[in-house]
Amino acid sequence: MAKKYIRRYLPDPHKIREHKHLRIFGTLLHEPNLWHLNRRSASGAFAVGLFMAFVPMPFQMIPAAALAILLRVNLPISVALVWITNPLTLAPVSYFCYHLGAWVLDTPVHAVEFEISWEWISTELIRIWKPFLLGSLLVSAMSAAAGYFGIRALWRWHVIRDWEKRKKERAKT
Repeated sequence: MAKKYIRRYLPDPHKIREHKHLRIFGTLLHEPNLWHLNRRSASGAFAVGLFMAFVPMPFQMIPAAALAILLRVNLPISVALVWITNPLTLAPVSYFCYHLGAWVLDTPVHAVEFEISWEWISTELIRIWKPFLLGSLLVSAMSAAAGYFGIRALWRWHVIRDWEKRKKERAKT
């Protein structure tokens, strides 16, 4: 079953409850539904984690955890999937989101060289924020939907496959 594969990679709930950034949720982390692993909680967690992974904001783990608590989906999966956008993948993902947003808005794509400075923020970011934000939200929504329905389908496929195996084993005896 899919549970076996997913559970193998999940961290210990006690470690997550003690994580320094997640302590702000206090006793809400003791809700048992946040740690259950079933088709509903896994698919919802994939949707939350993938949505928050592509939202352009710092500390994405905290809103991902808050949404997981609010929607009562698997917390570790939601928080872990946020790391799809990490320092190595952030530049290509941002580039793709900007190009997607520019394409949807039918605006020209500007050649942007990133700098960490107030001057860059006041000149370059002002020109690209609309297509970048739109592209990020589109990628967030599409990846959340794909993750949700993909995990539900994969989970169902595993269950049906296991039923068929058991059916064949019973037929042999």
